[in-house]
Amino acid sequence: MTRLPRTLTALLAALAAFVGLAVAAGPASAATVSKPLDTLIDELTVSNTAHSGYDRDLFKTWIDEDGDGCDTREEVLLAEATKAPTKGSGCTLSGGQWRSWYDGETWTDKSDVDIDHVVPLGEVWTSGGYGWSASRRQAYANDLGDDRTLEAVTDNVNQSKGDRDPAEWMPPAASAACKYVEYWVAVKTRWNLTADAAEVDALNDYAGDCGNPTISVATV
Repeated sequence: MTRLPRTLTALLAALAAFVGLAVAAGPASAATVSKPLDTLIDELTVSNTAHSGYDRDLFKTWIDEDGDGCDTREEVLLAEATKAPTKGSGCTLSGGQWRSWYDGETWTDKSDVDIDHVVPLGEVWTSGGYGWSASRRQAYANDLGDDRTLEAVTDNVNQSKGDRDPAEWMPPAASAACKYVEYWVAVKTRWNLTADAAEVDALNDYAGDCGNPTISVATV
């Protein structure tokens, strides 16, 4: 058997150790949380601290992350259509139909539909987003990794919501309450966002009628 020179052997050993360390130090994959709704509400970090300085422009919205010609708004319209629109050049959408579960209305004109951040950008800012990097704020504003973050809903209903949390605003359709609370808690858990005391009280009140379902969410 041919022996390798000692210097080469040592070099190969060092390289193997370096590769091992690099693998061990690589980015951790997202953790999946799967717990009852009541438990996730209880595990929200409660903070009543208000943070000034919010500007919607700090959250860059509607990017074309995958380079397919469709921005985030268009991706949600395509994904949530109850009747698929025709996609033309440059992701121009025509036709189609959308049902807004916030109020039970159905729309055939995409201009009547807003893409709502279930946890609004202003709420995200005060719940921890004030300390995020620009790239993380952009990632949140365009989150297609969990279909509970962004919802196609009636435009004036979304506008009436503004940046309010469930202590101040809920969808007008009574049948939407449990779904909305579940989505809200899932998004807050996914992005490790805090909640204020009044918000937590409201979430618990609404969740009392929801049967305590198990919520699964991948954190980021």
